Amino acid sequence: MKTVAVDSGTVPVQRRALSLDALRGLAILMMVFANAMPDGLPSWMYHAQLPPPTHAFIPTLPGISWVDLVFPFFLFSMGAAIPLAISRRIEMGQSMWGAVKSVLTRGALLVCFAMYLMQIHPYVLSNDPKWQTWLLGLLGFGLLFPVLARLPKQWTKPKKYAVRAIGWCGAILFMVLVKFPDSSGFSLYRSDDIIMILANVAVFDGLIWLMTRDNWFLRLGIMGILIAFRLSSGGPVWSPDLSYNSPIFMPVSLSATPAGWVHSLWLISPLPWLFQMRFLQYLLIIIPGTIVGDMISKWMKNSGEDPASDHGTWSRGRKFFIPILMIIVNIVVVVGLKEQWSLWTSALTIGLCMIGWQLVDNPEGSTEHLLNSFFKWGTYWLILGLLIEPYESGIKKDPATVSYYFVTAGLAIFMLIALTVLIDMLDYKKPMKFLVNCGQNPMIAYAGADNLIPPILALSGLGIVLRYLTPTPWLGVIGDGIVTYLIALSTIVFTRKKIFLRT
Repeated sequence: MKTVAVDSGTVPVQRRALSLDALRGLAILMMVFANAMPDGLPSWMYHAQLPPPTHAFIPTLPGISWVDLVFPFFLFSMGAAIPLAISRRIEMGQSMWGAVKSVLTRGALLVCFAMYLMQIHPYVLSNDPKWQTWLLGLLGFGLLFPVLARLPKQWTKPKKYAVRAIGWCGAILFMVLVKFPDSSGFSLYRSDDIIMILANVAVFDGLIWLMTRDNWFLRLGIMGILIAFRLSSGGPVWSPDLSYNSPIFMPVSLSATPAGWVHSLWLISPLPWLFQMRFLQYLLIIIPGTIVGDMISKWMKNSGEDPASDHGTWSRGRKFFIPILMIIVNIVVVVGLKEQWSLWTSALTIGLCMIGWQLVDNPEGSTEHLLNSFFKWGTYWLILGLLIEPYESGIKKDPATVSYYFVTAGLAIFMLIALTVLIDMLDYKKPMKFLVNCGQNPMIAYAGADNLIPPILALSGLGIVLRYLTPTPWLGVIGDGIVTYLIALSTIVFTRKKIFLRT
């Protein structure tokens, strides 16, 4: 740890995993940007299985696009953060049962967030939102803060309980009273599918980490069991266009794999609005994230060196080239698999990884050792995914193939390497602060994408002006970028004011 002098002696200052925050921020902003993409663009601007011009779901179409990296990048960053959060609580004296309770509590809050968020979405409240709908959307956004905001430490417990009670009562009343275009009211099946998946995997991954925090082999063994379930299940195909009154991710067809007891177990869903066994397939992205999170946790606790100077012996030119190479690998893999050049993509990727192996070789300082370990794990997952890619007739996000989990986990690690070098070795903290602040407050960015910036633009009339100025598809991309920037800017304001939404 770094130490700083004060009147009473020295106070340890632990490193911060700013690159992990930046990766999370990058994922959330990519998600916001992708969700508002206008029509009329090339296929690589959309999910690979939803190609233009009709955007009809084609589950047999192989390939991935940059859009298909968004969700796994966020999943991976969440997995990497789990060891940091839970180990910190354990070090502060929390018991094992207390840690389990905190994991379950977080999962329950995420479930509530998933259901509430969809109930306050302006375009769910109305097919053609008017000013009243936009105001309701803003009200729904505001009610998130007394429920989930981190309250000031100096407040007394009764005051905190009162604020929480007011928030929960307001949120419940909102959901009870609101009506939707089909005249229906609150429904357990009307929830945000992305957040619901996150809630499920956050609980299971937290429990798995607690069980295996000192045993990576056991953790990898659990991954093997999950792969066996996934391969024996028959691989359900998901429908991306669901009714809000239907269970999320209801399978519309199954592959030709013969049915068996594993297949039947995989389809078990006693409470389909809350949990489905199929959600657990995404642990194959999150568990590799926890391994990286363990490495980061150890690096953060390093007490022998000053983080500001612990950059070993690598030259500055070498440090510049590492993030460039990591980004190139991401581009090569996405473009190559999108165009279905599997053999040449794999060969070129292996060649680039060999170059990368030389760049991260002979580490000296703890940061260099961290990056060396990152690179080895990232290379392993990426090559494993590329070797498996032909097995299910090409990589796909929907339905997610086994290669998709491993390829995207490897690419996420490579992007984390790039951000770590830029932030912790080249000291580009100020340029990266934009991503870091968004990554430190992702729930505000996610909720604000529908319930903060769009209502403000609509009520002020600026939304009409923006649409008028961006009538073509590519100008629409610029307009989408402006909206994404405004969402990021609002998130940064909340973060710098120390206003966080936490589960």
